[in-house]
Amino acid sequence: MDISTIKNYKRGSDIAIDRELAGDINNPSFDVINYAINQQMKRTERYKMLEHYYEGNQDIFSRVLQLSSKLDRSDEKVMTNHAKYITDMVTGFTTGNPISIVAADGKDISPILDAQDGMDIDSHNTELEKDLSVFGCAYELLYVKKISAAETQLSIEKIDPRGCVLVTDDTLDKNPLFGIYYVEKKDLLGNSNGYLITIYTQKWIIEYRTKTGPTLSDTNLAKNPSATEHFLGDVPLISYRNNEERQGDFEQALSLINAYNEMQSDRITDKKNFVDALLVLYGFTLDDDDGDTNLKDGVLQAPGKGEEGASVEWLTKSFDEAQMQTLVKSVKDDIHQTTYVPNMNDENFAGNISGEAMKYKLFALLQLLATKQRYLTRGIRRRLQLIQNFLTLKGQKTDATGATIQISPNIPVNLTDIVNNIKNADGIIPRSFTFAWLPNVSDPEELVNQMKQQKADDVKDNQNALGFDATKNIDDEEFKGSDTDDTSGTNK
Repeated sequence: MDISTIKNYKRGSDIAIDRELAGDINNPSFDVINYAINQQMKRTERYKMLEHYYEGNQDIFSRVLQLSSKLDRSDEKVMTNHAKYITDMVTGFTTGNPISIVAADGKDISPILDAQDGMDIDSHNTELEKDLSVFGCAYELLYVKKISAAETQLSIEKIDPRGCVLVTDDTLDKNPLFGIYYVEKKDLLGNSNGYLITIYTQKWIIEYRTKTGPTLSDTNLAKNPSATEHFLGDVPLISYRNNEERQGDFEQALSLINAYNEMQSDRITDKKNFVDALLVLYGFTLDDDDGDTNLKDGVLQAPGKGEEGASVEWLTKSFDEAQMQTLVKSVKDDIHQTTYVPNMNDENFAGNISGEAMKYKLFALLQLLATKQRYLTRGIRRRLQLIQNFLTLKGQKTDATGATIQISPNIPVNLTDIVNNIKNADGIIPRSFTFAWLPNVSDPEELVNQMKQQKADDVKDNQNALGFDATKNIDDEEFKGSDTDDTSGTNK
């Protein structure tokens, strides 16, 4: 694994081809399928490298120092996993709060929201964002799962980008033509047993099983292909991108991550070599059984020092710890600056700063979220459309067109300040606007209606407490008569 060759790695992207070359997009030819798989497999080395960095299997562990002498006896390898820190922080920041979806005016998306709840969509979104942060791209598959002979359920799964690819046309719109999911099969001994290649078209799910390798041909088919209709109305494989370049969140900082690990490893190596320093005796000689008079049990004998005088001292390598610490801090700061992810252990992130002050310190990360939000929203809209297609076919009326998708950053908020600002703005700014300042509020208008209902309930409670029947109107004759003196016939 060598990041110096990363520029030669092909980044993930959808495979764009001429629509005419695809032929029947509901039954793509072997040539088109093989071309798409071959293009995708060229990217697997990059995916593996990025996954290794996230998991902690980084370049420092394969470093081999060339020892210059017997005095260099230690080669420590220390790894600080900045890659995992960056991905976990960005993932939590982006999807720590559930992504909210609000229907456009006059439209109902409750069946879609119910279907997503059944999919545990919040956990799925978190895993999807993790793939985006590591690989720079992510894929999800909508499919119909059979619950019983008469019941089906819509499900969703994240697909490893190393085993799938979406084929689009080469127009500006990049319309999906079909998706491919391929996985190697193994026998009970762990030996390769061909591939299962699944093609997802706009109407069909076609499965091929090969004898060897992922190449489709008439002679390499292990059995006849099968085709099943999926009823989702379009290609059910959805492609997401982390940014325009499809780069992972820590990909541009890989060289800095390596440099930091090397410096920390060198510091500990030098420390250990310092502890293992040699004691030099000047003007003494100790013979061992083999006649070696230069080295015995870690003690080096040397001729007399000065005018052949006797002396004893430690032989060590010297290094400037202060300069090393300055360099380490500089590299660490560059890592956080390059990735836009702040160091939360920094003294600037004290526990007593306000929510607004926190936003300014997280300004760069908020800009990163803005970019992610645009591409996430694009994929989620396609997801909603596919769910709508399936539910409409089952007779459930729903319309996700124009729905608002809101991704709220998961950051600490000062709720007291927000409530005070809402109270101060009351009568100046409409409540349907100020209520949106509250965290995790996706429909401020609903809060306005709840407040009106709460005030109406409070009025009824007060009337009941004073002995009035809140169900009667104050203009009713019976209510008026209750305020008349029976003995005098006059009003009180």
